[in-house]
Amino acid sequence: MATAVTATAAHPRPLAGLETQPQRPHSVRPLPLAGLRHLGPNWYAPVMGTAIVGTAGAGLPGADGIPGLRTVCTAVWALSLALLLALLCARALHWVHHRDQARAHLLDPSTAPFYGCLAMALTAVGGGALVVGRDWIGVPAAVALDAILFTAGTLVGLVAAVAVPCLLVVRGGTPSPVWLLPVVAPMVSAALGPLLVPHLPPGQGQRTLLIACLAMFGTSLLATLVMLPVVVARLLTSGPLPLALTPTLFLALGPLGQSTTAAGNFADLAPGVVPAPHATAAGAAVLYGVPVMGFALLWLALAGVLVLRARRRGMGFAMTWWAFTFPVGTCATGAAGLARHTGIAVFGVLAVALYVLLVAAWAGATVRTVRGVVSGELLAGPRPAPAAPRPVTARTR
Repeated sequence: MATAVTATAAHPRPLAGLETQPQRPHSVRPLPLAGLRHLGPNWYAPVMGTAIVGTAGAGLPGADGIPGLRTVCTAVWALSLALLLALLCARALHWVHHRDQARAHLLDPSTAPFYGCLAMALTAVGGGALVVGRDWIGVPAAVALDAILFTAGTLVGLVAAVAVPCLLVVRGGTPSPVWLLPVVAPMVSAALGPLLVPHLPPGQGQRTLLIACLAMFGTSLLATLVMLPVVVARLLTSGPLPLALTPTLFLALGPLGQSTTAAGNFADLAPGVVPAPHATAAGAAVLYGVPVMGFALLWLALAGVLVLRARRRGMGFAMTWWAFTFPVGTCATGAAGLARHTGIAVFGVLAVALYVLLVAAWAGATVRTVRGVVSGELLAGPRPAPAAPRPVTARTR
């Protein structure tokens, strides 16, 4: 009995008369600016993380007594402004030349929440202009720049806070801390908007802006209280996040630290702007900030343990590492505000410790991001799944 084995992967013989005709390869027109095709809105996270390094450092207790610190913080803010301008141009080119991919990002429940990063990047860089940027560009230019970026960032943030949750309801998706990004954006506006209050005409203008910031504070806080339990329930019922997404657990620190910062800014600026009873009520920032900061430290410990666990299991670098920066920075500014309002040295030590953690995380993420951009790995598209081997059939006779 003879046995013959044939594979289905074998190529059929060409038709008679066509054996000698060469086949010309199809010419594929390269996509314009192909390196930008996969540049998503998540790339605004480095802008946020860089801006908070400058502003948080300048607001540390005793920062004025450290020679050169303010200059370094101003230089870091200038870097964040340059990154923002470059990224806005790159994203505009992305929408022009890769509109299909841009629309796909906009309608993807896993990518659309990152449009909150756009809003926060605009407001963070704008706020930094008044905190440290004024040293280099002057107060009038800093006020104008902050007014433009704050207005644009606030509008984008409010739209994202409504549109993205609607998209999540309609299209669904797996809950993750990334869902917090669009609802946190108004809180960043609430925290940084009061910086513009002293530069407005006294009276209705100042009061309106401060009350609007207070309204955004409540909007973001209540939306976070709705969204955060969904994220926690997902962790408790489905277990730890995938390795690449584990750093996003730090995103929950954003609304906690930023709301504490906002409450402190309200307490600083309410006297003399709103009537006396409301100004007195603003002093409740300490009663709000202390317990919230306590919960933030609890979450920081929990997230840190899970990140260390993921790292031992092979978690490599991804753009999600930028989640280690801005949320930690908001906790540093919140702790600095508590130190300022309570006079308790422990909060000052906490602010410095959180800032050291922020700088270390920023440096690590920056080095790896630059390396990934230079190598092209971070801007490459998702790797296709390996093709399944073709089946092999056997026939015996």
